[in-house]
Amino acid sequence: MRKLIIILGLLAMVTAQDSGESYSPVVVYWKTLTPGEKEIFLFSYLTQVYESHSAMKQDLGFNEVTTWYYDNRAEMVYGIFDQLENTEVSEFVGWVDQFYSHPDFQSRPFIEALEFAYRYQEAAGESMWEKYQNMRFDKIEPQGD
Repeated sequence: MRKLIIILGLLAMVTAQDSGESYSPVVVYWKTLTPGEKEIFLFSYLTQVYESHSAMKQDLGFNEVTTWYYDNRAEMVYGIFDQLENTEVSEFVGWVDQFYSHPDFQSRPFIEALEFAYRYQEAAGESMWEKYQNMRFDKIEPQGD
């Protein structure tokens, strides 16, 4: 099964290159997953970042490397873990799918898709349009007032 997924991923990358589009290998893999598998992948990615940061703190202490990793990876992941208390993983999967549905973003790294998902999940509004309007004008209104 794993070999089949790899072959399909490579074929998708070759096809994308022939059509002038550029896909990140993570996007190719992401698009082969079922919704349940995407939830597992996302949660595994979040857990890996958390565990890496914890190991770095233990092994290296607090230095430039652990500070950079926290600022550029772990801080957002901790925020997503906090949101998972009230939000299903499937909602984050939907936002990542939304990010990668735009051709301009299909070559972007997974961390950028996660940032998109995190920012939109935090934004006030019930519908995607309301969230977009709040994000577009950088005025995220508090929820529940």
